Amino acid sequence: MCRFIWWPLLLLLPPLLLLPSIREVQAQVDNGVIFLPGTFQNVNISQNETVEAVVSRIPPEAAFISLQFHTQHRNVTLSYTQVPTQDLSLTAADTGLLSALQVNQVSLSFFLSSPYGDSVTGTGVVFVYSSTAPVPGACNLESNLDIDPNVYIHYNIYETSIRFAPANLGYARGESPPVCDESTEPSTRWRLQYDVYQYFLPENDLSERSLLGGVRAVADMDGIMANGRRVMTLSSSDTTTAVFNSIPGQGVLYTVVVRDPLLNTSAAYVPVHTYACSFASTLDSCETLGKISTKLFFTIAGLAGLFVCFFGHHFFKCELFCMGFSFAAFFFFVLITRTTDLDYNIRLTLAAVIGVVGGVILVMSWWRFGSVMACVVVVGLILGFLVASTVLFTPLGDLDVFRRSNVVFWLTFSCIVIIVPLFFMRWPREGNITTCGIVGGYAVVLAVNAYVYTSLSYITMNILKRLLNSNFSPMFTDVPFQTIDYIMITVWVVLGAGGIVLQIYREHSRPFFPPSPYLTWLQERERRRTNVLDPSHHFPPLFDRVFARLRQLTKRVEPAGEHTPLLL
Repeated sequence: MCRFIWWPLLLLLPPLLLLPSIREVQAQVDNGVIFLPGTFQNVNISQNETVEAVVSRIPPEAAFISLQFHTQHRNVTLSYTQVPTQDLSLTAADTGLLSALQVNQVSLSFFLSSPYGDSVTGTGVVFVYSSTAPVPGACNLESNLDIDPNVYIHYNIYETSIRFAPANLGYARGESPPVCDESTEPSTRWRLQYDVYQYFLPENDLSERSLLGGVRAVADMDGIMANGRRVMTLSSSDTTTAVFNSIPGQGVLYTVVVRDPLLNTSAAYVPVHTYACSFASTLDSCETLGKISTKLFFTIAGLAGLFVCFFGHHFFKCELFCMGFSFAAFFFFVLITRTTDLDYNIRLTLAAVIGVVGGVILVMSWWRFGSVMACVVVVGLILGFLVASTVLFTPLGDLDVFRRSNVVFWLTFSCIVIIVPLFFMRWPREGNITTCGIVGGYAVVLAVNAYVYTSLSYITMNILKRLLNSNFSPMFTDVPFQTIDYIMITVWVVLGAGGIVLQIYREHSRPFFPPSPYLTWLQERERRRTNVLDPSHHFPPLFDRVFARLRQLTKRVEPAGEHTPLLL
Protein backbone atom coordinates (compact mmCIF):
# COMPACT_ATOMS: atom_id res chain seq x y z
CA MET A 1 0.00 0.00 0.00
CA CYS A 2 2.87 2.37 0.78
CA ARG A 3 4.05 1.89 -2.74
CA PHE A 4 0.88 3.42 -4.12
CA ILE A 5 1.07 6.35 -1.72
CA TRP A 6 4.54 7.37 -2.92
CA TRP A 7 3.72 7.13 -6.65
CA PRO A 8 1.85 10.50 -6.83
CA LEU A 9 4.69 12.17 -4.97
CA LEU A 10 7.21 10.80 -7.44
CA LEU A 11 5.14 12.14 -10.34
CA LEU A 12 5.13 15.61 -8.81
CA LEU A 13 8.88 15.58 -8.14
CA PRO A 14 10.14 16.57 -11.68
CA PRO A 15 7.97 19.71 -11.90
CA LEU A 16 9.11 20.71 -8.45
CA LEU A 17 12.72 20.32 -9.52
CA LEU A 18 12.07 22.56 -12.51
CA LEU A 19 10.54 25.37 -10.48
CA PRO A 20 13.87 27.16 -9.87
CA SER A 21 14.54 27.18 -13.60
CA ILE A 22 11.11 28.55 -14.39
CA ARG A 23 11.53 31.23 -11.75
CA GLU A 24 14.99 32.00 -13.09
CA VAL A 25 13.82 33.01 -16.59
CA GLN A 26 10.86 35.11 -15.51
CA ALA A 27 10.71 38.40 -17.39
CA GLN A 28 11.16 40.70 -14.42
CA VAL A 29 10.73 40.50 -10.66
CA ASP A 30 11.37 43.30 -8.15
CA ASN A 31 13.47 45.52 -10.44
CA GLY A 32 15.58 42.57 -11.49
CA VAL A 33 15.75 40.34 -14.52
CA ILE A 34 17.80 37.22 -15.18
CA PHE A 35 19.54 36.75 -18.53
CA LEU A 36 20.65 33.40 -19.87
CA PRO A 37 23.36 33.36 -22.58
CA GLY A 38 21.85 33.53 -26.06
CA THR A 39 18.27 34.12 -24.84
CA PHE A 40 16.41 37.34 -25.62
CA GLN A 41 14.66 38.97 -22.71
CA ASN A 42 12.09 41.80 -22.78
CA VAL A 43 12.65 44.37 -20.04
CA ASN A 44 10.41 47.20 -18.84
CA ILE A 45 12.20 50.06 -17.11
CA SER A 46 9.69 51.99 -15.05
CA GLN A 47 9.90 55.65 -14.23
CA ASN A 48 12.90 56.60 -12.07
CA GLU A 49 13.98 53.03 -11.36
CA THR A 50 17.08 50.94 -11.98
CA VAL A 51 16.76 47.36 -13.21
CA GLU A 52 19.48 44.90 -12.32
CA ALA A 53 20.30 42.48 -15.17
CA VAL A 54 21.86 39.34 -13.71
CA VAL A 55 23.71 37.03 -16.08
CA SER A 56 23.71 33.49 -14.75
CA ARG A 57 24.80 30.06 -15.93
CA ILE A 58 28.02 31.37 -17.42
CA PRO A 59 29.92 28.40 -18.88
CA PRO A 60 33.43 27.83 -17.53
CA GLU A 61 35.01 28.10 -20.99
CA ALA A 62 33.65 31.66 -21.44
CA ALA A 63 36.19 34.46 -21.08
CA PHE A 64 34.00 37.46 -21.97
CA ILE A 65 30.35 38.42 -21.53
CA SER A 66 28.55 40.88 -23.83
CA LEU A 67 25.16 42.34 -22.90
CA GLN A 68 23.29 44.41 -25.48
CA PHE A 69 19.97 46.22 -25.09
CA HIS A 70 17.80 47.75 -27.84
CA THR A 71 14.85 50.14 -27.99
CA GLN A 72 13.24 51.76 -30.99
CA HIS A 73 14.04 55.40 -30.29
CA ARG A 74 14.21 56.02 -26.53
CA ASN A 75 17.62 56.14 -24.89
CA VAL A 76 18.58 53.71 -22.16
CA THR A 77 21.58 53.86 -19.83
CA LEU A 78 23.46 50.56 -19.49
CA SER A 79 26.01 50.60 -16.67
CA TYR A 80 28.47 48.36 -14.86
CA THR A 81 27.42 49.95 -11.56
CA GLN A 82 24.09 50.78 -9.98
CA VAL A 83 24.92 54.49 -10.05
CA PRO A 84 26.00 55.29 -13.63
CA THR A 85 29.29 57.10 -14.13
CA GLN A 86 30.79 58.47 -17.31
CA ASP A 87 33.53 55.84 -17.57
CA LEU A 88 31.34 52.86 -16.68
CA SER A 89 28.11 53.45 -18.59
CA LEU A 90 26.69 54.20 -22.02
CA THR A 91 23.43 55.90 -23.00
CA ALA A 92 21.84 55.20 -26.40
CA ALA A 93 18.95 53.41 -28.10
CA ASP A 94 21.32 50.54 -29.00
CA THR A 95 23.69 49.95 -26.10
CA GLY A 96 26.12 47.23 -25.19
CA LEU A 97 28.77 46.49 -22.60
CA LEU A 98 31.44 43.82 -22.64
CA SER A 99 33.07 42.49 -19.50
CA ALA A 100 36.10 40.25 -19.04
CA LEU A 101 35.41 37.43 -16.61
CA GLN A 102 37.52 36.63 -13.57
CA VAL A 103 38.69 33.16 -12.60
CA ASN A 104 35.81 30.99 -11.28
CA GLN A 105 33.26 33.75 -11.94
CA VAL A 106 29.83 32.24 -12.68
CA SER A 107 27.53 35.30 -12.59
CA LEU A 108 27.63 38.97 -13.52
CA SER A 109 25.39 41.99 -13.05
CA PHE A 110 24.62 45.01 -15.24
CA PHE A 111 22.22 47.85 -14.51
CA LEU A 112 19.57 49.42 -16.76
CA SER A 113 17.95 52.82 -16.20
CA SER A 114 16.18 55.56 -18.09
CA PRO A 115 18.29 58.72 -18.38
CA TYR A 116 15.25 61.02 -18.59
CA GLY A 117 13.12 59.38 -15.92
CA ASP A 118 10.40 58.03 -18.26
CA SER A 119 9.30 54.45 -18.83
CA VAL A 120 11.16 52.51 -21.49
CA THR A 121 10.60 49.04 -22.91
CA GLY A 122 13.18 47.13 -24.91
CA THR A 123 14.83 43.78 -25.45
CA GLY A 124 18.23 42.53 -24.38
CA VAL A 125 20.44 39.52 -24.97
CA VAL A 126 23.70 38.15 -23.59
CA PHE A 127 26.44 36.45 -25.58
CA VAL A 128 29.54 34.69 -24.31
CA TYR A 129 32.91 34.46 -26.07
CA SER A 130 35.83 32.14 -25.49
CA SER A 131 39.41 33.18 -24.95
CA THR A 132 40.31 32.51 -28.60
CA ALA A 133 37.67 34.87 -30.02
CA PRO A 134 38.59 38.50 -30.75
CA VAL A 135 37.38 41.09 -28.23
CA PRO A 136 35.26 43.78 -29.98
CA GLY A 137 36.31 47.31 -29.07
CA ALA A 138 39.11 46.23 -26.73
CA CYS A 139 41.54 48.71 -28.36
CA ASN A 140 39.22 51.65 -27.84
CA LEU A 141 40.85 55.09 -27.86
CA GLU A 142 37.83 57.31 -28.55
CA SER A 143 35.10 56.73 -25.97
CA ASN A 144 35.36 56.61 -22.19
CA LEU A 145 34.80 52.86 -21.93
CA ASP A 146 37.82 50.60 -21.59
CA ILE A 147 36.18 48.02 -23.85
CA ASP A 148 33.60 49.46 -26.26
CA PRO A 149 31.78 46.88 -28.42
CA ASN A 150 29.30 49.43 -29.78
CA VAL A 151 28.80 50.70 -33.31
CA TYR A 152 28.14 54.44 -33.35
CA ILE A 153 25.91 55.86 -36.05
CA HIS A 154 25.36 59.37 -37.40
CA TYR A 155 23.03 60.39 -40.20
CA ASN A 156 21.80 63.41 -42.11
CA ILE A 157 19.60 63.77 -45.19
CA TYR A 158 22.53 62.82 -47.40
CA GLU A 159 24.49 60.08 -45.68
CA THR A 160 24.63 57.64 -42.80
CA SER A 161 28.04 56.96 -41.26
CA ILE A 162 29.10 54.35 -38.72
CA ARG A 163 32.27 54.00 -36.67
CA PHE A 164 33.55 51.50 -34.15
CA ALA A 165 36.61 50.90 -31.99
CA PRO A 166 39.26 48.38 -33.10
CA ALA A 167 39.24 44.94 -31.53
CA ASN A 168 41.99 43.04 -29.77
CA LEU A 169 43.00 39.41 -29.54
CA GLY A 170 41.29 37.27 -26.94
CA TYR A 171 42.88 36.11 -23.72
CA ALA A 172 42.02 33.69 -20.93
CA ARG A 173 40.52 34.54 -17.57
CA GLY A 174 42.89 36.15 -15.17
CA GLU A 175 45.46 37.03 -17.85
CA SER A 176 46.47 40.50 -18.99
CA PRO A 177 45.18 41.68 -22.37
CA PRO A 178 47.64 41.85 -25.28
CA VAL A 179 49.13 45.25 -26.03
CA CYS A 180 47.19 46.96 -28.82
CA ASP A 181 49.82 48.96 -30.73
CA GLU A 182 53.16 47.54 -29.72
CA SER A 183 53.86 46.12 -33.20
CA THR A 184 52.13 45.16 -36.43
CA GLU A 185 53.29 41.57 -36.51
CA PRO A 186 50.85 38.79 -37.49
CA SER A 187 50.86 37.68 -33.86
CA THR A 188 49.15 40.93 -32.81
CA ARG A 189 45.68 42.38 -33.31
CA TRP A 190 46.72 43.80 -36.70
CA ARG A 191 45.82 40.48 -38.33
CA LEU A 192 42.15 40.98 -37.49
CA GLN A 193 39.61 41.77 -40.21
CA TYR A 194 36.25 43.51 -39.94
CA ASP A 195 33.15 42.60 -42.00
CA VAL A 196 30.50 45.32 -42.12
CA TYR A 197 26.95 43.99 -42.52
CA GLN A 198 23.72 45.69 -43.48
CA TYR A 199 20.17 44.45 -42.85
CA PHE A 200 17.06 46.22 -44.20
CA LEU A 201 13.83 46.18 -42.25
CA PRO A 202 10.51 45.88 -44.14
CA GLU A 203 9.60 49.02 -46.08
CA ASN A 204 7.01 51.41 -44.66
CA ASP A 205 7.10 49.54 -41.35
CA LEU A 206 8.04 51.78 -38.42
CA SER A 207 6.70 49.45 -35.74
CA GLU A 208 8.73 48.41 -32.74
CA ARG A 209 7.87 44.79 -33.43
CA SER A 210 9.54 44.98 -36.83
CA LEU A 211 12.70 46.48 -35.34
CA LEU A 212 13.00 43.96 -32.52
CA GLY A 213 12.45 41.17 -35.01
CA GLY A 214 15.32 42.52 -37.08
CA VAL A 215 17.53 42.78 -34.00
CA ARG A 216 16.84 39.14 -33.17
CA ALA A 217 17.73 38.21 -36.76
CA VAL A 218 21.21 39.79 -36.69
CA ALA A 219 22.18 39.89 -33.03
CA ASP A 220 24.60 36.96 -33.12
CA MET A 221 27.17 35.88 -35.68
CA ASP A 222 25.11 33.08 -37.18
CA GLY A 223 22.15 35.39 -37.70
CA ILE A 224 24.32 38.12 -39.17
CA MET A 225 25.89 35.82 -41.75
CA ALA A 226 22.55 34.18 -42.60
CA ASN A 227 20.34 37.28 -42.83
CA GLY A 228 22.67 40.27 -43.22
CA ARG A 229 24.37 41.53 -46.35
CA ARG A 230 28.11 42.01 -46.17
CA VAL A 231 28.92 45.33 -47.82
CA MET A 232 32.63 45.67 -47.11
CA THR A 233 35.62 44.12 -45.39
CA LEU A 234 38.12 46.32 -43.57
CA SER A 235 41.60 45.40 -42.49
CA SER A 236 43.20 46.59 -39.26
CA SER A 237 45.14 49.22 -41.21
CA ASP A 238 41.91 50.81 -42.52
CA THR A 239 39.93 53.40 -40.64
CA THR A 240 37.09 51.79 -38.74
CA THR A 241 34.40 53.87 -40.41
CA ALA A 242 31.92 53.32 -43.22
CA VAL A 243 29.53 55.66 -45.03
CA PHE A 244 26.19 54.72 -46.59
CA ASN A 245 23.29 56.36 -48.33
CA SER A 246 20.56 57.80 -46.10
CA ILE A 247 17.09 56.46 -46.81
CA PRO A 248 14.63 58.47 -44.69
CA GLY A 249 11.86 56.30 -43.32
CA GLN A 250 13.62 53.03 -44.14
CA GLY A 251 14.83 51.05 -41.15
CA VAL A 252 18.36 49.68 -41.50
CA LEU A 253 20.50 47.68 -39.07
CA TYR A 254 24.29 47.89 -39.21
CA THR A 255 26.69 45.60 -37.41
CA VAL A 256 30.30 44.49 -37.60
CA VAL A 257 31.88 41.04 -37.26
CA VAL A 258 35.55 40.94 -36.33
CA ARG A 259 37.40 37.83 -37.54
CA ASP A 260 40.69 36.24 -36.55
CA PRO A 261 41.86 34.48 -39.73
CA LEU A 262 44.64 32.64 -37.91
CA LEU A 263 42.45 31.00 -35.26
CA ASN A 264 39.30 31.01 -37.44
CA THR A 265 37.24 32.67 -34.70
CA SER A 266 34.95 35.69 -34.75
CA ALA A 267 32.88 37.97 -32.55
CA ALA A 268 30.09 40.47 -33.21
CA TYR A 269 29.76 44.10 -32.26
CA VAL A 270 26.45 45.44 -30.96
CA PRO A 271 24.01 46.07 -33.85
CA VAL A 272 22.81 49.63 -34.33
CA HIS A 273 19.76 50.81 -36.26
CA THR A 274 18.55 54.00 -37.93
CA TYR A 275 15.56 55.25 -39.88
CA ALA A 276 17.46 58.35 -41.07
CA CYS A 277 14.74 60.43 -39.42
CA SER A 278 13.67 61.49 -35.96
CA PHE A 279 10.76 60.10 -33.97
CA ALA A 280 10.86 63.05 -31.58
CA SER A 281 10.50 65.86 -34.13
CA THR A 282 7.03 67.42 -34.27
CA LEU A 283 7.57 69.04 -37.67
CA ASP A 284 9.14 66.30 -39.78
CA SER A 285 9.23 63.09 -37.77
CA CYS A 286 9.40 59.56 -39.11
CA GLU A 287 5.61 59.18 -38.83
CA THR A 288 4.96 62.40 -40.76
CA LEU A 289 7.77 61.95 -43.25
CA GLY A 290 7.23 64.03 -46.38
CA LYS A 291 6.37 67.71 -46.35
CA ILE A 292 3.09 69.03 -47.72
CA SER A 293 4.98 71.23 -50.14
CA THR A 294 6.88 68.21 -51.51
CA LYS A 295 3.68 66.21 -51.93
CA LEU A 296 1.95 69.11 -53.69
CA PHE A 297 4.93 69.72 -55.97
CA PHE A 298 5.31 66.11 -57.06
CA THR A 299 1.56 65.53 -57.35
CA ILE A 300 1.32 68.33 -59.91
CA ALA A 301 4.49 67.03 -61.59
CA GLY A 302 2.99 63.54 -61.76
CA LEU A 303 -0.21 64.78 -63.39
CA ALA A 304 1.82 66.79 -65.90
CA GLY A 305 4.03 63.75 -66.52
CA LEU A 306 0.99 61.57 -67.20
CA PHE A 307 -0.23 64.10 -69.77
CA VAL A 308 3.18 64.35 -71.42
CA CYS A 309 3.51 60.56 -71.49
CA PHE A 310 0.47 60.12 -73.75
CA PHE A 311 -0.04 63.51 -75.44
CA GLY A 312 3.27 65.35 -75.19
CA HIS A 313 4.31 65.31 -78.84
CA HIS A 314 0.84 66.27 -80.10
CA PHE A 315 0.69 69.27 -77.73
CA PHE A 316 4.24 70.34 -78.42
CA LYS A 317 4.06 73.66 -76.56
CA CYS A 318 2.85 71.94 -73.38
CA GLU A 319 5.65 69.40 -73.64
CA LEU A 320 8.28 72.10 -74.09
CA PHE A 321 6.94 73.98 -71.08
CA CYS A 322 7.13 70.85 -68.87
CA MET A 323 10.63 69.98 -70.05
CA GLY A 324 11.87 73.54 -69.63
CA PHE A 325 10.30 73.64 -66.19
CA SER A 326 12.08 70.43 -65.14
CA PHE A 327 15.43 71.56 -66.50
CA ALA A 328 15.36 75.02 -64.89
CA ALA A 329 13.82 73.92 -61.58
CA PHE A 330 16.38 71.15 -61.01
CA PHE A 331 19.35 73.34 -61.95
CA PHE A 332 18.34 76.29 -59.78
CA PHE A 333 17.32 74.11 -56.83
CA VAL A 334 20.88 72.76 -56.76
CA LEU A 335 22.30 76.27 -57.18
CA ILE A 336 20.13 77.79 -54.43
CA THR A 337 20.83 74.94 -52.02
CA ARG A 338 24.59 75.11 -52.46
CA THR A 339 24.82 78.90 -52.19
CA THR A 340 22.19 79.77 -49.56
CA ASP A 341 20.82 78.55 -46.24
CA LEU A 342 17.17 79.18 -47.02
CA ASP A 343 14.39 77.00 -45.65
CA TYR A 344 13.43 73.96 -47.70
CA ASN A 345 9.95 75.25 -48.53
CA ILE A 346 11.36 78.58 -49.70
CA ARG A 347 13.95 76.85 -51.86
CA LEU A 348 11.32 74.59 -53.38
CA THR A 349 9.04 77.56 -54.09
CA LEU A 350 11.84 79.56 -55.72
CA ALA A 351 12.82 76.55 -57.80
CA ALA A 352 9.20 76.17 -58.96
CA VAL A 353 8.95 79.86 -59.89
CA ILE A 354 12.22 79.75 -61.81
CA GLY A 355 11.04 76.50 -63.43
CA VAL A 356 7.95 78.30 -64.74
CA VAL A 357 10.19 81.01 -66.18
CA GLY A 358 12.41 78.37 -67.78
CA GLY A 359 9.43 76.63 -69.34
CA VAL A 360 8.11 79.90 -70.76
CA ILE A 361 11.54 80.79 -72.17
CA LEU A 362 11.83 77.42 -73.93
CA VAL A 363 8.33 77.76 -75.42
CA MET A 364 8.96 81.35 -76.53
CA SER A 365 12.30 80.44 -78.11
CA TRP A 366 10.56 77.85 -80.24
CA TRP A 367 7.65 80.25 -80.95
CA ARG A 368 9.99 83.06 -82.05
CA PHE A 369 12.84 81.26 -83.81
CA GLY A 370 11.22 77.98 -84.81
CA SER A 371 14.37 75.92 -84.14
CA VAL A 372 13.00 72.49 -83.40
CA MET A 373 16.43 70.88 -83.08
CA ALA A 374 17.54 73.31 -80.39
CA CYS A 375 14.48 72.47 -78.31
CA VAL A 376 14.82 68.75 -78.97
CA VAL A 377 18.43 68.87 -77.74
CA VAL A 378 17.19 70.22 -74.39
CA VAL A 379 14.62 67.42 -74.30
CA GLY A 380 17.36 64.92 -75.15
CA LEU A 381 19.55 66.17 -72.32
CA ILE A 382 16.72 65.48 -69.87
CA LEU A 383 16.39 61.93 -71.19
CA GLY A 384 20.17 61.56 -71.06
CA PHE A 385 20.15 62.68 -67.43
CA LEU A 386 17.57 60.03 -66.56
CA VAL A 387 19.40 57.31 -68.50
CA ALA A 388 22.74 58.16 -66.87
CA SER A 389 21.14 58.21 -63.42
CA THR A 390 19.57 54.80 -64.06
CA VAL A 391 22.83 53.28 -65.27
CA LEU A 392 24.72 54.48 -62.20
CA PHE A 393 21.85 53.41 -59.96
CA THR A 394 22.57 49.79 -60.88
CA PRO A 395 25.38 47.81 -59.16
CA LEU A 396 27.71 49.42 -61.70
CA GLY A 397 27.55 52.58 -59.60
CA ASP A 398 28.94 50.69 -56.58
CA LEU A 399 32.31 50.12 -58.20
CA ASP A 400 35.18 51.58 -56.24
CA VAL A 401 36.28 53.67 -59.20
CA PHE A 402 32.98 55.58 -59.07
CA ARG A 403 32.68 55.73 -55.29
CA ARG A 404 36.19 57.03 -54.65
CA SER A 405 36.67 59.42 -57.58
CA ASN A 406 34.30 62.28 -58.31
CA VAL A 407 36.16 63.00 -61.53
CA VAL A 408 35.55 59.53 -62.95
CA PHE A 409 31.94 59.53 -61.79
CA TRP A 410 30.98 62.88 -63.28
CA LEU A 411 32.96 62.26 -66.47
CA THR A 412 31.09 58.99 -67.03
CA PHE A 413 27.79 60.61 -66.12
CA SER A 414 28.37 63.55 -68.50
CA CYS A 415 29.34 61.26 -71.38
CA ILE A 416 26.10 59.31 -71.06
CA VAL A 417 24.06 62.52 -70.82
CA ILE A 418 25.66 63.91 -74.01
CA ILE A 419 25.54 60.69 -76.03
CA VAL A 420 21.76 60.29 -75.72
CA PRO A 421 20.81 63.55 -77.59
CA LEU A 422 23.00 62.48 -80.53
CA PHE A 423 20.33 59.95 -81.49
CA PHE A 424 17.86 62.82 -81.69
CA MET A 425 19.78 64.29 -84.63
CA ARG A 426 18.91 61.27 -86.75
CA TRP A 427 15.44 60.48 -85.42
CA PRO A 428 14.12 63.69 -83.81
CA ARG A 429 10.42 62.77 -83.70
CA GLU A 430 11.00 59.25 -82.38
CA GLY A 431 13.47 60.56 -79.82
CA ASN A 432 11.05 63.22 -78.65
CA ILE A 433 8.21 60.71 -78.29
CA THR A 434 10.51 58.31 -76.43
CA THR A 435 11.45 61.07 -74.01
CA CYS A 436 7.79 61.88 -73.42
CA GLY A 437 7.03 58.26 -72.55
CA ILE A 438 10.04 57.56 -70.31
CA VAL A 439 10.29 60.90 -68.50
CA GLY A 440 6.51 61.23 -68.16
CA GLY A 441 6.25 57.74 -66.69
CA TYR A 442 9.03 58.45 -64.21
CA ALA A 443 7.26 61.65 -63.11
CA VAL A 444 4.30 59.46 -62.16
CA VAL A 445 6.65 57.24 -60.12
CA LEU A 446 7.94 60.30 -58.26
CA ALA A 447 4.38 61.40 -57.53
CA VAL A 448 3.59 57.99 -56.03
CA ASN A 449 6.80 58.17 -53.99
CA ALA A 450 5.52 61.33 -52.31
CA TYR A 451 2.89 59.17 -50.60
CA VAL A 452 4.28 55.61 -50.63
CA TYR A 453 8.03 55.06 -50.36
CA THR A 454 9.68 53.44 -53.38
CA SER A 455 13.37 52.93 -54.04
CA LEU A 456 13.02 54.14 -57.65
CA SER A 457 13.01 57.73 -56.45
CA TYR A 458 16.70 57.32 -55.59
CA ILE A 459 17.54 56.99 -59.29
CA THR A 460 17.60 60.78 -59.46
CA MET A 461 17.79 61.44 -55.71
CA ASN A 462 21.29 59.95 -55.52
CA ILE A 463 22.49 62.34 -58.23
CA LEU A 464 20.84 65.28 -56.49
CA LYS A 465 22.46 64.36 -53.18
CA ARG A 466 25.84 63.96 -54.80
CA LEU A 467 25.49 67.40 -56.37
CA LEU A 468 24.51 68.97 -53.07
CA ASN A 469 27.04 67.20 -50.85
CA SER A 470 30.74 67.15 -51.61
CA ASN A 471 31.27 64.13 -49.33
CA PHE A 472 28.78 61.90 -51.12
CA SER A 473 31.43 60.17 -53.26
CA PRO A 474 32.35 57.29 -50.92
CA MET A 475 28.75 56.44 -50.19
CA PHE A 476 26.88 53.31 -51.17
CA THR A 477 23.99 54.08 -53.51
CA ASP A 478 22.24 50.71 -53.44
CA VAL A 479 18.80 50.53 -51.87
CA PRO A 480 16.58 47.53 -51.14
CA PHE A 481 14.13 46.35 -53.79
CA GLN A 482 10.91 45.04 -52.34
CA THR A 483 7.36 44.38 -53.58
CA ILE A 484 6.37 48.03 -54.04
CA ASP A 485 9.48 48.65 -56.12
CA TYR A 486 8.73 45.85 -58.56
CA ILE A 487 5.16 47.12 -58.84
CA MET A 488 6.39 50.63 -59.64
CA ILE A 489 8.88 49.29 -62.20
CA THR A 490 5.96 47.54 -63.91
CA VAL A 491 3.90 50.75 -63.81
CA TRP A 492 6.80 52.74 -65.27
CA VAL A 493 7.36 50.24 -68.08
CA VAL A 494 3.65 50.03 -68.92
CA LEU A 495 3.21 53.82 -68.93
CA GLY A 496 6.37 54.43 -70.95
CA ALA A 497 5.72 51.71 -73.54
CA GLY A 498 2.02 52.60 -73.82
CA GLY A 499 2.73 56.30 -74.27
CA ILE A 500 5.44 55.71 -76.89
CA VAL A 501 3.35 53.26 -78.94
CA LEU A 502 0.23 55.43 -78.78
CA GLN A 503 2.01 58.61 -79.84
CA ILE A 504 3.95 56.94 -82.67
CA TYR A 505 0.72 55.41 -83.99
CA ARG A 506 -1.16 58.71 -83.79
CA GLU A 507 1.60 60.88 -85.25
CA HIS A 508 2.90 58.66 -88.07
CA SER A 509 0.79 60.39 -90.75
CA ARG A 510 1.29 63.92 -89.45
CA PRO A 511 4.20 66.34 -89.88
CA PHE A 512 7.22 65.56 -87.74
CA PHE A 513 6.77 68.72 -85.66
CA PRO A 514 4.17 71.49 -85.69
CA PRO A 515 5.32 74.71 -87.42
CA SER A 516 6.43 77.72 -85.43
CA PRO A 517 3.46 80.06 -84.82
CA TYR A 518 5.58 83.17 -85.37
CA LEU A 519 7.03 81.97 -88.66
CA THR A 520 3.56 80.87 -89.77
CA TRP A 521 2.22 84.33 -88.96
CA LEU A 522 5.00 85.97 -90.97
CA GLN A 523 4.24 83.77 -93.96
CA GLU A 524 0.52 84.53 -93.73
CA ARG A 525 1.19 88.26 -93.52
CA GLU A 526 3.47 88.17 -96.54
CA ARG A 527 0.88 86.16 -98.47
CA ARG A 528 -1.86 88.68 -97.71
CA ARG A 529 0.34 91.54 -98.86
CA THR A 530 1.20 90.00 -102.21
CA ASN A 531 -2.04 88.19 -103.07
CA VAL A 532 -4.53 90.81 -104.30
CA LEU A 533 -7.23 88.18 -104.72
CA ASP A 534 -7.16 87.45 -100.99
CA PRO A 535 -9.93 89.51 -99.32
CA SER A 536 -7.68 90.04 -96.34
CA HIS A 537 -5.32 91.91 -98.68
CA HIS A 538 -7.75 94.87 -98.63
CA PHE A 539 -7.97 94.96 -94.83
CA PRO A 540 -6.06 97.79 -93.19
CA PRO A 541 -3.24 96.82 -90.82
CA LEU A 542 -4.07 95.80 -87.27
CA PHE A 543 -2.75 99.05 -85.80
CA ASP A 544 -4.93 101.14 -88.13
CA ARG A 545 -8.01 99.07 -87.29
CA VAL A 546 -7.45 99.42 -83.55
CA PHE A 547 -6.81 103.17 -83.87
CA ALA A 548 -9.97 103.62 -85.95
CA ARG A 549 -12.03 101.77 -83.37
CA LEU A 550 -10.67 103.97 -80.56
CA ARG A 551 -11.45 107.10 -82.59
CA GLN A 552 -15.04 105.97 -83.01
CA LEU A 553 -15.40 105.76 -79.25
CA THR A 554 -14.39 109.41 -78.79
CA LYS A 555 -15.85 111.05 -81.90
CA ARG A 556 -19.22 110.58 -83.52
CA VAL A 557 -19.11 109.95 -87.25
CA GLU A 558 -21.84 111.80 -89.19
CA PRO A 559 -23.78 109.84 -91.84
CA ALA A 560 -22.65 110.54 -95.37
CA GLY A 561 -26.03 110.19 -97.13
CA GLU A 562 -29.77 110.76 -96.69
CA HIS A 563 -31.88 108.05 -95.03
CA THR A 564 -35.53 107.72 -96.14
CA PRO A 565 -38.21 105.37 -94.95
CA LEU A 566 -38.65 102.13 -96.83
CA LEU A 567 -41.33 102.52 -99.46
CA LEU A 568 -43.80 99.67 -99.62
